[in-house]
Amino acid sequence: MRVREDVIRRRDGSEGIYGVVEKPDFVVIVPVEGDGRLHLVQQFRYPVRARHWEFPQGSWEAAPEVDPLEVARGELQEETGLIAGEMSYAGRLFQGYGYSTQGYHVFLASSLSHGQASRELEEQDLVARTFAVAEVERMIRDGEIMDATTVAALGLLRLKGLL
Repeated sequence: MRVREDVIRRRDGSEGIYGVVEKPDFVVIVPVEGDGRLHLVQQFRYPVRARHWEFPQGSWEAAPEVDPLEVARGELQEETGLIAGEMSYAGRLFQGYGYSTQGYHVFLASSLSHGQASRELEEQDLVARTFAVAEVERMIRDGEIMDATTVAALGLLRLKGLL
């Protein structure tokens, strides 16, 4: 990650400073069972000092050149133990383009088989569970799911008719 401050010239000609966070892209995976149930993970998120439900997601910051599909397959298995027989690419969105270059790739994982999770040290307290789509939507409405990436990924898949 890199943080920089750029000197910019505004439309009216005045100068200003614009802070930018440069960070590599990540992936978010929406795993769906044959019966339509969705897999979510819950973990402690240090910056907000709380545990939250979200779709599996992550990046391989040490290998940013790796194909996002490979990263998505790896992150899914690492966090949940799930292996996707099918991965559908839904698109790329930005995390917060008002301050960061970071984007993310959204994948729908289906035809799932269950294997062994191999979590990183930061994920030792991660909990994985399945929910009905209606329950996930209720959790979003009620503020139980607060991860913007999860909300956007679900919305994108619903709008595209993939879920």
